[in-house]
Amino acid sequence: MEAACPAPTAGKFVVVGGGIAGVTCAEQLATHFPSEDILLVTASPVIKAVTNFKQISKILEEFDVEEQPSTMLEHRFPNIKVIESGVKQLKSEDHCIITEDGNQHIYKKLCLCTGAKPKLICEGNPYVLGIRDTDSAQEFQKQLTKAKRIMIIGNGGIALELAYEIEGCEVIWAIKDKAIGNTFFDAGAAEFLTAKLISEKSEAKIAHKRTRYTTEGRKKEARSKSKADNVGSALGPDWHEGLNLKGTKQFSRKIHIETMCEVKKIYPQDEFRILKKKSFTFPGDHKSVTTDTEIWPVYVELTNENIYGCDFIVSATGVTPNVEPFLHGNSFDLGEDGGLKVDDHMHTSLPDVYAAGDICTASWQLSPVWQQMRLWTQARQMGWYAAKCMAAASSGDSIDMDFSFELFAHVTKFFNYKVVLLGKYNAQGLGSDHELMLRCTKGQEYIKVVMQNGRMMGAVLIGETDLEETFENLILNQMNLSSYGEDLLDPNIDIEDYFD
Repeated sequence: MEAACPAPTAGKFVVVGGGIAGVTCAEQLATHFPSEDILLVTASPVIKAVTNFKQISKILEEFDVEEQPSTMLEHRFPNIKVIESGVKQLKSEDHCIITEDGNQHIYKKLCLCTGAKPKLICEGNPYVLGIRDTDSAQEFQKQLTKAKRIMIIGNGGIALELAYEIEGCEVIWAIKDKAIGNTFFDAGAAEFLTAKLISEKSEAKIAHKRTRYTTEGRKKEARSKSKADNVGSALGPDWHEGLNLKGTKQFSRKIHIETMCEVKKIYPQDEFRILKKKSFTFPGDHKSVTTDTEIWPVYVELTNENIYGCDFIVSATGVTPNVEPFLHGNSFDLGEDGGLKVDDHMHTSLPDVYAAGDICTASWQLSPVWQQMRLWTQARQMGWYAAKCMAAASSGDSIDMDFSFELFAHVTKFFNYKVVLLGKYNAQGLGSDHELMLRCTKGQEYIKVVMQNGRMMGAVLIGETDLEETFENLILNQMNLSSYGEDLLDPNIDIEDYFD
């Protein structure tokens, strides 16, 4: 029999999801309403907390992400109550959610922050690993210790990092674009970074701090209780720190990139033998590609006809919003990417239901220099802003769109370089009506500026350029820069003096 929801008297603020968006939202609500209980419903025993937050400029921010037991959150905010359970059903008409443990919770305002899950190129294949959270990263490390050759499919941040971090194992990296890192870079920046990929890594690893993964003991005991397929929270830029990504072979790095192709078919070993297909050896520096005599557990045929055997395949092909448990019986408007559509107050199409982070699709009139990307910085900003909007709505106040949505700004690290992306850094949506200005010092810095009608629309800064604040201002104030021409990037001119 279906559980009936109790009468809606005790409605609370309820947030679902223990990742950055959900935790930020809950913390913000708890601060705003110190005398009310805020419920945070999460399937995982650990939550993701933002630490060491630094505002680098008006919009650029940097922070570390730490996995913590949820008790630490309750300790910091005594009015946050964490419910460790997944959500079974949302009854939006009754303002009620039913959790996997059979309990029901009435909400007055609900914020859904359940993130996204990896798109796997092939569901249920034991040789295909998706990397998205701590568990899958550790599983990957375990598999890698026995591996002689792996294949990486995908061209996002995790694929880039993997390709750089893996040692002692042949890597065949298949991307559907012409150049690596297509989500983040154009061919020029990719070229600049590829040089680093092919050169040997220096022994002195630069110490990062971002994530401390300390879920081992606690997670094991908890996992036997909860379903093993509960999706953990997303990894961030330094997820491979503290994981030893070494394969079995003794050389440092061996990478072969197959461009402009996708996976056509995956063959298990026995099927491959029966079909009498041939696979290639690892393409070396000068030797011609020959038929591989080694027998591999799994074989991958690419759309460019090339076939390679490997120990396992890493699927790093992006994510799909985790909307599943909430759709049944509710008529949410969904975006083309499958996310819950939200307006400029992070409100979904259903009354009193908000969404933030990877699960949502920004469906307001976007600023011409902002775009949604499923990144940690945006999860934090959206969670924070959603809480503000929920608070304003419940006290009948109006609220302006948060400033962070004026300009896309993201700082991260790739291959140990600082990388800053601003505005339409890849000329997204600008058509052919734009021009690029470049400055590149090999092995040191790469600067690209996207201009349209004399105005700066976006920029990529790799290395320690110290230009992010100046460029952020130039994009925001849309000043006409035609008169500066190429001087804009002249290293001998201190551009900051012009525009302070």
